[in-house]
Amino acid sequence: MPRKTVAAETRPSARSAGPAPVDNYRDLLARVDHLCRTITGEFAAQLACRPGCAGCCRHISLFPVEAVALAAALGRLPVEQAAAIRARAGRALPDGPCPLLGDGLCLLYETRPIICRTHGLPLLTALEGKRSIDFCPLNFRGLDSLPGSAVIDLDRLNTTLAAINALFVTEFFGDAPPEQERLSIAEALLIEP
Repeated sequence: MPRKTVAAETRPSARSAGPAPVDNYRDLLARVDHLCRTITGEFAAQLACRPGCAGCCRHISLFPVEAVALAAALGRLPVEQAAAIRARAGRALPDGPCPLLGDGLCLLYETRPIICRTHGLPLLTALEGKRSIDFCPLNFRGLDSLPGSAVIDLDRLNTTLAAINALFVTEFFGDAPPEQERLSIAEALLIEP
């Protein structure tokens, strides 16, 4: 990723007097959080997902907008805490647990990526033209069906995130876009503040 301070993600872009480049992403996070709260509220008794449940917490890849938001959140932590997380990121394995996982909890929970927010919930996806709903096998046991309002359309969500990321990359990086289309969580945590 080209060198640019993540502090810039909170300022309006140099090209416009509009919102900061990451604001669209923050708005999407708010909408996703509202949807997830609604689903978890309605089906709380059916969810095994709880603090300490970390089976889904793998080392995943992120769009640059997610990576910069995560790096900015890390930069707002106390220096010693941020340094400890960066050290974890430096030791992270590509196919291992998420480097933000500490004692079964996310160390940057409030800034976790979108996919982490939706883990375990019913996700509608399409694979080779066939649509299916997937969720954590520990959740929704004993239910024969779920209402459409309890299902997150993952393809639609990913399309929205990709569009927000494309706008972010244009606004944030200008004529020097990042070489990588996606970064690992560890790479995001190692972005210089």
